[in-house]
Amino acid sequence: MPHCRFIVLALCLTIALRPQPAVAEGGPDPIVVKDPHYGEVLFHFYQEDYFPAIVRLLSAQQQAQLDEHAEQAELLLGGLYLSYGQHRDAAGIFERLLAGSVAPEIRDRTWFFLAKIRHQRGYLDDAQAALDNLGDRLPDNLRREAQMLQGQILIDGGRYGEAIALLQSWSGNTEWASYARFNLGVALVRNGDVAAAVSILDEIGNLNPYNEELAALRDKANLALGYSLLKDDQPHAAKQPLQRVRLEGPFSNKALLGVGWADIELNNYRRALVPWMELRGRDLLDSAVQESMLAIPYALAKLDSVSQAADHYLNAIEAFYEEASRIDRTIGFIESGDIFDAFLTENPLDGAGWFWRLEALPEGPESRYLYHLLATHEFQEGLKNYRDLSYLQRNLDDWERSIDVYAGMLETRRQAYDERLPRVEDALGRADLDGMVERKLEFDAVLNSIEQSNDYLALANEQEFEMWGAITGLERAPALAADIPEADEVRNKIRLLKGVLQWQLEREFKDRLWRVRRDLRESGEALVETQRSRRKIDETMRNEPLRFEAFRQRVDSLEPRIEDLQARLAGVKAEQLAFLQSIAVGELQAQKQRLDSYAVQARFALAAIYDAAATVGEASR
Repeated sequence: MPHCRFIVLALCLTIALRPQPAVAEGGPDPIVVKDPHYGEVLFHFYQEDYFPAIVRLLSAQQQAQLDEHAEQAELLLGGLYLSYGQHRDAAGIFERLLAGSVAPEIRDRTWFFLAKIRHQRGYLDDAQAALDNLGDRLPDNLRREAQMLQGQILIDGGRYGEAIALLQSWSGNTEWASYARFNLGVALVRNGDVAAAVSILDEIGNLNPYNEELAALRDKANLALGYSLLKDDQPHAAKQPLQRVRLEGPFSNKALLGVGWADIELNNYRRALVPWMELRGRDLLDSAVQESMLAIPYALAKLDSVSQAADHYLNAIEAFYEEASRIDRTIGFIESGDIFDAFLTENPLDGAGWFWRLEALPEGPESRYLYHLLATHEFQEGLKNYRDLSYLQRNLDDWERSIDVYAGMLETRRQAYDERLPRVEDALGRADLDGMVERKLEFDAVLNSIEQSNDYLALANEQEFEMWGAITGLERAPALAADIPEADEVRNKIRLLKGVLQWQLEREFKDRLWRVRRDLRESGEALVETQRSRRKIDETMRNEPLRFEAFRQRVDSLEPRIEDLQARLAGVKAEQLAFLQSIAVGELQAQKQRLDSYAVQARFALAAIYDAAATVGEASR
């Protein structure tokens, strides 16, 4: 399955249920992130760092930090599990969440991708169960692919009749229709109806491909048709589809071998040598090439070229022996486990999970045998699992090394706390909050008295108060007590100044009173907040040692937990390594047994040639 499809799946699951803000027409819909921890998860997700995204998502869920995105986070977690091939865990999440009010398009798309992953892993019943949950809201391209997947499940399960009935109803002239007709032909052949399969496979074998996939499908159809006709004793009819297979395609070796055997069935031994001699120079690991090395001397013997046949048998025996020796060395290298470490060395570990693809094979003579192993789905999945286990092991090792860092950070914070605590306690001791509260209450009482007595002078500013003092001082001056016109004039001016000042103070009295009350109220609120902060500080001072102790216990408990996980992981990794080794060694041993069998056949044929030559020599005497 293409990489992008899994990402689209996870994105659809994540975006489908999110709040839809108002945006400009034609612009992309932004994702509204209300929980910062969810935003961090999405950051790693979009960076394709899926394992860190899973770790942070699970941690945030455990600490209840995703209140605003609980459902979206669950769906994203299911998609991330799916990215690692953990379809059972993903299915549990999907079954629980998609049973609610979720758009049918999202539900059908989810079950389709889940069915495809299960089929790739070989869980046919589970894949069928996922397909059974599909509705009718898949887009056309996925609906056709789902129908094709259904046919493949039926064929893989040996239910050829049901597969034939399904695939015969396929309509349309798309690329999927070509695949459907090919699978129909395969189902008919496996069901024993070769005659019906011939016309279908022949039609696909004559199509005009417009891409590499259809070209490979055409070759595959021609190969299947040719060998079906050979098994049905129709060698002449078998040659035409086999000769349509491309000489440079992935199926060319088997096609060339089949063409030669068709000529043998027609007793045209000389013509059979043409494709077989072409095969002789190709990769000896291919079973078709190995068989051609025995078929060539067989045809030469039929043409009475006994000496050439003997030479070819000797060459085949020597080639089989050398190849078997190389296989033995490769088996030893695989059993040592070094080859799998070489895989990981040359292909850096990351959090790609299911999307990971092997970019390059390790250097060395053993690599040529790995191409055949990597072509098998079982080995590919086993190698992915081994790689993921190695990635987890590296993470655990990093986490174990981080424990000392966390312990050092905690101790540093504890020392800083111990150093600052005396200064904080001293500052708190000097802060007389109770005295401040009493002074505030006194100010309230004074202000109330000023308001009741309408004491406008009490709210005068410094300049006004000085001016009032100067005026009253002038009033008490002895010179102004004289009964002369000049003194009377000055007294009038002083009364005027005092009256103006008094009028101004009385006019602004209420405004100034309101401002003072406001400032006192704000001071009271600040004092309340200060008292609240003081209680928090006191509570923190009581609880901080307990928090440090709790953190220390958590840090101390991590090491045994990580060690336990490392031990369990080492055991699982050893089992997975043994599993991979069994697959690889089993495949190589099967190749070696085939080579040994071919070598035995070549020796018997060579012995028969020598016996015949000896018999002829004795008869000539």
